[in-house]
Amino acid sequence: MRSSLTRRVCAAALLLTSTLAPAAAAAPPAGPAGPSEQAAQARLLGEKIVPHKLDFRGTTVGGLSGVDRNRCTGEYVFISDDRSYLQPARFYTARLDVDADGVHSVDFTGTHPFRRPDGTVYSSPTAGDGKAVDPEEIRVDPRSCRYWWAQEGDRPKTADAPVIQPSVQFASATGRYLGRLRLPSNYEITREERGPRRNQVIEAITFGSHGRVVTSAVEGPLLQDGPEPDLRNGALVRVTKQTRGGEVLGQFAYPVEKIFAASDPNSPWGPDTGVPSLLAFPDDPDRYLVLERTWVAGAGYKIRVYDATTRGATDVRAMDSLAGRSVVPMRKTLVVDLDTLGLSGIQNTEGMTWGPVLPTGERSLILVSDDNFSDEEATQIVALAVR
Repeated sequence: MRSSLTRRVCAAALLLTSTLAPAAAAAPPAGPAGPSEQAAQARLLGEKIVPHKLDFRGTTVGGLSGVDRNRCTGEYVFISDDRSYLQPARFYTARLDVDADGVHSVDFTGTHPFRRPDGTVYSSPTAGDGKAVDPEEIRVDPRSCRYWWAQEGDRPKTADAPVIQPSVQFASATGRYLGRLRLPSNYEITREERGPRRNQVIEAITFGSHGRVVTSAVEGPLLQDGPEPDLRNGALVRVTKQTRGGEVLGQFAYPVEKIFAASDPNSPWGPDTGVPSLLAFPDDPDRYLVLERTWVAGAGYKIRVYDATTRGATDVRAMDSLAGRSVVPMRKTLVVDLDTLGLSGIQNTEGMTWGPVLPTGERSLILVSDDNFSDEEATQIVALAVR
């Protein structure tokens, strides 16, 4: 995400044949996600718009940046990226009525703030105490049904502001702190020109191999890995597989597409693009759905979902920099471009999760958008059928 209340955002695509940044090796031609399976395909089931700035138990529903389904309750959990500006950093639970005929209702059932190790809630960045968080993703542990949530910290704009490191934390169903995952060293925010860019740290985590593997992605390229995507070039972002205990099993380069349109020359904002979510396939430890999102001033949002695999990709964990290095990136194939679905609008889609299996044998896929708490955007729940 960009900032909780004022951000512009990103995601997006063309095909894998687009040119990558000069600092990175060109990707191989796009193809099926693996050597034997066909790439996934998706069709629209329906959508539902949540009332803007809905008041729920004294909190403002919005900024929904991640979603997951809790197999223990059948409910869904949503994380808000409010950095405690409006209310303490928090999550929501909800029941979704989704079937082959569409999305019929979204009913919120609970909300809790995330707690620090001492039991207190997180402070706002305005406190300047270095204890704020920037929540982005939430997953339900398939083993315990507890919550794992990611926050991307903060690379300060000024020398006197504190560095806040990203984290993946564990929480109870009421938000109580239970621990954290040890992250790879190159996810660390530094005061030098290396490590993650500001607001381009961990936005995506997912469980694979029946909960044995945790995969995460940084939203954009590390500073030492080359420039951000532009109209001519894409970029490589790092995707990391770890054990539940934090051991790095592999790190891979995922090719993000170049920017799809030129920005309005009168806008003070440049384009934003990156990976806000990825989702492991239940039956393949090397295969993922990857959400790419781009925002361009004057052109709006471009949202695409890809079927990607780490199979055959170069393990780059020992590479300090990808700039100028020859690597084989993850292979990917376009699953769906939201522009083609006939939705009421293309919103700032940031989260996705598997839903129940449909009577057709297809798997439902639930997407959620972050409205940035802006009157010009919406919280949109989209349901797709994937086969």
